Amino acid sequence: MFGGSDLPLVSPLLRACGEQVSELGLDSEVLPVRGDHPAAQNRFLYVGGALHALPTGLRGLLRPSPPFSKPLFWAGLRELTKPRGKEPDETVHSFAQRRLGPEVASLAMDSLCRGVFAGNSRELSIRSCFPSLFQAEQTHRSVLLGLLLGAGRTPQPDSALIRQALAERWSQWSLRGGLEMLPQALETHLTSRGVSVLRGQPVCGLSLQAEGRWKVSLRDSSLEADHVISAIPASVLSELLPAEAAPLARALSAITAVSVAVVNLQYQEAHLPVQGFGHLVPSSEDPGVLGIVYDSVAFPEQDGSPPGLRVTVMLGGSWLQTLEASGCVLSQELFQQRAQEAAATQLGLKELPSHCLVHLHKNCIPQYTLGHWQKLESARQFLAAHRLPLTLAGASYEGVAVNDCIESGRQAAVSVLGTEPNS
Repeated sequence: MFGGSDLPLVSPLLRACGEQVSELGLDSEVLPVRGDHPAAQNRFLYVGGALHALPTGLRGLLRPSPPFSKPLFWAGLRELTKPRGKEPDETVHSFAQRRLGPEVASLAMDSLCRGVFAGNSRELSIRSCFPSLFQAEQTHRSVLLGLLLGAGRTPQPDSALIRQALAERWSQWSLRGGLEMLPQALETHLTSRGVSVLRGQPVCGLSLQAEGRWKVSLRDSSLEADHVISAIPASVLSELLPAEAAPLARALSAITAVSVAVVNLQYQEAHLPVQGFGHLVPSSEDPGVLGIVYDSVAFPEQDGSPPGLRVTVMLGGSWLQTLEASGCVLSQELFQQRAQEAAATQLGLKELPSHCLVHLHKNCIPQYTLGHWQKLESARQFLAAHRLPLTLAGASYEGVAVNDCIESGRQAAVSVLGTEPNS
């Protein structure tokens, strides 16, 4: 989504992502969005039936920027004077309202939570969803001050790709053939080195053998493993664990996830009213549409032939949760109609699209709700106390973006090997 392929200019996420892309020989396939590109500089909110550019730079902060009633400079000044929070965790909405005011909380942070997590800012945890903001307040009392003081601590880059990304201030990245090239290249890389990759073999259960090894039960067979690294959703793993790991299963089962419908639309002879990465939609404006990404602006190389204007509409939130709970048939036609209505209303794309792809991703984005850190701590304590040969990785724990998941996998390998994978 809005944060799914962002390339943050910090380590270790930048390092992990850059190293993997280079190791897989994909450097020449990388499509960067550089800092001076409209997709890097311009992002919008759709509020009150209109698109509003999010302010950037000092001038943007000093003057009124609808939909905000006052210059965001005043929200920043308010933030600098607020005392440090005393709670061990807090919802994103509460944190933003306390430090930056109700408008920033209900418009900007509400939209951001929907764009990144397809979630509710009044339920999501600031400590787990935006740890840099939480730590900035804890360490420096002020979020803005903490982020400024921590901005220059990026370690020396150790690859040509990372140096290029830093020098050009990449804000997002993709691959020429789409991000699916990444797992495809990874599989090729592994199989060429003798690693077996099993497809269509869902795990049905895990059980510990007398010698401390795992028996992994598959649909029609089984295998044994000295150690298991699990990157499947936490709630799914909870159902596979043996009875003796019941406390761990309870902690993992509490990490829920939400579904998102992704609708790709392509239009011929159409034009966007603005140029940028895309726009987000606060829940107060439209409970079903999370946001729209302007794919052709960021990555025109992927427009195909004949080229056309491509946008991606993200549907989810309370609207989709209500549909799922009511037993409504979640058809492609329903999502396509809803996406086309959003594109027409919010972007003026009123003609019928020439192409449309609809994918419903069930329970695809984990929700780091209030107290998520305690669930992780409980899981880690159980694993350590019982010395289970099991390592947790993936989107369920400490980051849902592509870069987060790459770093999670690297850390899992380090914990098992006791050293860096390439050292």
